Amino acid sequence: MQIHVVKSKIHRVKVTGADLNYIGSITIDEDLMDAANIIEGEKVQIVNNNNGERLETYAIPGPRASGEITLNGAAARKVALGDVLILITYAIMYIDDAKNFKPSLVFPNEDNNLLI
Repeated sequence: MQIHVVKSKIHRVKVTGADLNYIGSITIDEDLMDAANIIEGEKVQIVNNNNGERLETYAIPGPRASGEITLNGAAARKVALGDVLILITYAIMYIDDAKNFKPSLVFPNEDNNLLI
């Protein structure tokens, strides 16, 4: 049997942009994507701590060290600038593998940058 498990999480990033006229997705600072082991085009669950919205889209890389977190397309209607989000990805794996799997957890600072 296979199950869904948390693969990665970027915890408490702030929305820096919302572009309704873009074709869709979430733009994430590429440094954050790398730290969380998220790849371009990967499905991302977005949890908005400010309004309770939950949605799914796919990741596209933004400029490194920019702190960019921009919701694009229809998802832009689900956020406001400054909203605090949790970004989560999942993997499907066998239970025995899942018992030993360690997700990539990222806790950026208030500017959406990695703590060094």
